[in-house]
Amino acid sequence: MQQLTNKRILLGITGGIAAYKSAELVRFLKKAGADVRVVMTNGAMEFITPLTLQALSGNPVHHELLDSDAEAGMGHIELAKWADLMLVAPASANFIARLTQGMGDDLLTTISLATEAPLALAPAMNQAMWLDPITQANIGRLIDLKGSKLFMFGPAEGGQACGDTGPGRMLEPADIAERAASLFESGSLTGARVVITAGPTREAIDPVRYISNHSSGKMGYALAEAARDAGAQVTLISGPVNLPAPERVQVIDVVSARDMLEASLARMGHCDIFIASAAVADYRPLSPEAQKIKKSGETVELTLIKNPDVVATIAAHEQRPFTVGFAAETQDVDSYARGKLVAKKLDMIVANDVSRNDIGFNSDMNAVSVFWNENQQSFAPRSKTGLAIELIELIAHRYQHYNDNPRSEAE
Repeated sequence: MQQLTNKRILLGITGGIAAYKSAELVRFLKKAGADVRVVMTNGAMEFITPLTLQALSGNPVHHELLDSDAEAGMGHIELAKWADLMLVAPASANFIARLTQGMGDDLLTTISLATEAPLALAPAMNQAMWLDPITQANIGRLIDLKGSKLFMFGPAEGGQACGDTGPGRMLEPADIAERAASLFESGSLTGARVVITAGPTREAIDPVRYISNHSSGKMGYALAEAARDAGAQVTLISGPVNLPAPERVQVIDVVSARDMLEASLARMGHCDIFIASAAVADYRPLSPEAQKIKKSGETVELTLIKNPDVVATIAAHEQRPFTVGFAAETQDVDSYARGKLVAKKLDMIVANDVSRNDIGFNSDMNAVSVFWNENQQSFAPRSKTGLAIELIELIAHRYQHYNDNPRSEAE
């Protein structure tokens, strides 16, 4: 079910005894990496409490059509736009009938009409209700109206709570989750856990001043979005930048090189690919002043001490992930990059010439060369967004090769 990573699933729950299974369904969806929000009808709340589903989903449960807490009071529109998939499980005969008639008399039917996301229904009802010609006609009409955007998950046959036996049982939660996952395509990094560092670090001189560099973080943020779109679960460890946090990406804000190393080490054991695109300060002041240094004299002396090497530390870790470094150089780019690839025992390194004004730091464009083993691939100048997509595809290809031949890369 790795296709559910980063997907937004809006789970509708209607009134019926099968509603108790929806709690387990939320658990399956969350475990697969989906973000789940729940919408309940009044009938559903007679069978299972919103508090249970809020605890399992990690999000507030919605049931009011007019939500005063929502933006502009238009909660149904916000939720309709948010979803990648709307899944109603259980879907009662009453809900199906009202939806077929285009009724929007509660939050769930209103969202069902307003969303442009695919709609999946997992029917659950008494076998006689399911077989009734009216229910069957409603199902047929819905299929005609919704076409390729409607998916029917079940129902299954078997014993029912009323004692009857026949079609009408809601599919088991694991089966529903599997079918939901099958509606999404797999990307080149589907299910992979990717950690990316981005931006500069700041090394304090005193409470007012610091040492830093010109990194904007644009390349790292573009890589985070590209990895997410390739199906990865992405953690972005970011130095101070002026960029909005990418959607569906966990962002950890840090300041110094040591902060970045600590955050990176905390992800070991939960990381398959580590991409170190941050411009980490090589040195920091040995003893930052506790108070602002006052202006006096023509010169100020600073004693600097070497910072830990974040990417080299990760590459040497006992739980070492597939490790990709970046080399920002101003001369002999290829030579320095290959030297770092070997010295730091990296799997790949991406090198660019930051002395150029048209690419690199602060620019929206970049051109790089990527090195691994004895191989090399160069990318001509292009947008950082477009370049990130190509880099992620190349990294994904090498990562797959690494998994198939784990001793053939960094060694």
